[in-house]
Amino acid sequence: MHSSGKTSFRWLVASMVGGFAFVSYIERMNISVAAAMMMPDLSLTKTQMGQVFSSFLWGYAIFQVPAGRIGDVVGPRLTLALAALLWGVTSALTGLLPGAIFRGAYAVLVSLLVLRFLLGAAESATFPVGARAIRNWTPLWERGLGNSIMIAGASIAAAVTSPLFSWLMVRVGWRNSFYITSLVAFVLALVWYLSVTDDPKDHRRVGSAELAILSKDAGSRVRANARTIPIRKLLANRKILLLSLSYTCEGYVLFIFVFWLYLYLIEVRGFTVLSGGLIASLPWLTAFACTPLGGWICDRISRPKGPVAGARTVIMIGYGLSGTLLFAAAKSESRPVCVAALCLSVGFLYFAEPAFWATSLHIAGENAGASSGIMNTAGILGGIVSTSLVPIIVKHFGWMPALASGAVVALACTDAWFVMGRTSFADADLAPAEEFGR
Repeated sequence: MHSSGKTSFRWLVASMVGGFAFVSYIERMNISVAAAMMMPDLSLTKTQMGQVFSSFLWGYAIFQVPAGRIGDVVGPRLTLALAALLWGVTSALTGLLPGAIFRGAYAVLVSLLVLRFLLGAAESATFPVGARAIRNWTPLWERGLGNSIMIAGASIAAAVTSPLFSWLMVRVGWRNSFYITSLVAFVLALVWYLSVTDDPKDHRRVGSAELAILSKDAGSRVRANARTIPIRKLLANRKILLLSLSYTCEGYVLFIFVFWLYLYLIEVRGFTVLSGGLIASLPWLTAFACTPLGGWICDRISRPKGPVAGARTVIMIGYGLSGTLLFAAAKSESRPVCVAALCLSVGFLYFAEPAFWATSLHIAGENAGASSGIMNTAGILGGIVSTSLVPIIVKHFGWMPALASGAVVALACTDAWFVMGRTSFADADLAPAEEFGR
């Protein structure tokens, strides 16, 4: 039985999805901090540690689409709960197995490669299935803000993981730090499974007023196993392909900040190891503030003009300013100006993020999980390209062209959406899911 009073349980669900993003980022980034103690303790080289980092990305990329499809068929409630349980298990085993159970140099390396690959596979569910949960629980005109809450969880985690995990390691050691962070994943899995349903109609805390809001959007209705189609048809869909292609730009630019920002601040801008770490957290705090703003603006425009118009406006503003500011940061001779420009560049990159995810949900209908997985795989591939290409550019041409490559890619995404919003996605507001049945 549902109460008649007005409730906002859908925003609690969105906040919990943001919690999944937050915890998943802590579980994936903790080893980059722990590496400082793990490498001497386990006799690992930097090259071997790089292989361990890469094993996560491979697992993460390979299983994006399968995880999204499982979320479509099984539902976000069970899928995300099981995923978080696996995060906790693999994180705990990362603290237990290498050097304690497996002692040989080869065994240590292989155990870490397998564990991080499995963690990547489990974490592949985070965003595609989280986006599917947002679709189930929010009407069309609130999905920009709903997805922004999910993405904001990742940005704040990127800001706090380094100081938080460093503090833990100093006090309890790197092994115990993995055990402690694994407990957070276990708790999240339990709370999510006990608190959420796949369909708002099945939840007793959802009032009739909120159900009325959700029922206004036919696309928000949950139909288990309805209209899910083969992955090959999704891959052949022009709109999904164009959306995914544009999202490779996000991966290229974002991974420059994820992997190379700290080194750039130390090598080029002259910050110390400690101050560089603190400064490197500022862009992610800016992203945390800008992400909900982008989602809110996307929704405000989408309600009267349609979701494509909202997404197009937010992405063009976000990527246009992000690329311009990244170039300005690289060009500036002033450290404060450079840091401010870098912060805003990351902020506007995340300002545009919710619009991508809202568009994926709108285009794919009941296939939202799989579609989001395809899009996110494209973003990861763009990140792999930048991770490999940036050091080559730095070696042969310097940091200025390396950062400028990110600015060019961001501006190219802006131009692409100027065209796509007028042509390729022009009819996306009309029964988007129906075209898959033709």
